[in-house]
Amino acid sequence: MRWLTHSSGRNWSDRWASRKATTPSPASVASRSPHALPSIRADLNLRAVRITAKVDYAVRAVIELAAADGSQLKGEQLADRQAVPLKYLENILADLRRAGIVRSQRGADGGYRLAKPADEVTVADVIRAVEGPLADVHGTPPEEIDYPGAARPLRDVGVATRAALRTVLETVTVADIANADLPRPVGELVADPEAWIRRRARR
Repeated sequence: MRWLTHSSGRNWSDRWASRKATTPSPASVASRSPHALPSIRADLNLRAVRITAKVDYAVRAVIELAAADGSQLKGEQLADRQAVPLKYLENILADLRRAGIVRSQRGADGGYRLAKPADEVTVADVIRAVEGPLADVHGTPPEEIDYPGAARPLRDVGVATRAALRTVLETVTVADIANADLPRPVGELVADPEAWIRRRARR
């Protein structure tokens, strides 16, 4: 999973800890968006689910706009503050604009700002704007997949996975992150030491 990185060079968890020492970093509970797979098979050959660069950059850009508190920021400023490629970021901002999350203004005094209050924009909104629905399998909603044979219950696992993602991503807003004030249930999740341990395949 790609951690969110602040322009100061410290990772996002360090920034969070320095601002609110009683609650661990919110980045450790950020969920992971699915990668498309070559084909749907009965055994659901899933790879590790990870946050893509596109989602990473999109969320970071929107957080910067939330922190700007209504002020307009140029694409160059956003790219510089988050150390991301400007051209790539501009394409992402275009997706966010089409989704109604950001508003842009051209000209010498132009730039970007949020199109709605930061406390009305969830992390899930940003992910869907740039990559589509959460937890789809090859672009198909899990509830629409009919697995054969012994794999039939796998559909319910997919639906449950999406529900779990929503409990965090639809709860946390970009205002929460910009203000380092995450919802209590999310703070409780990251307070569990097990949440900070990266698990690998068992051998």
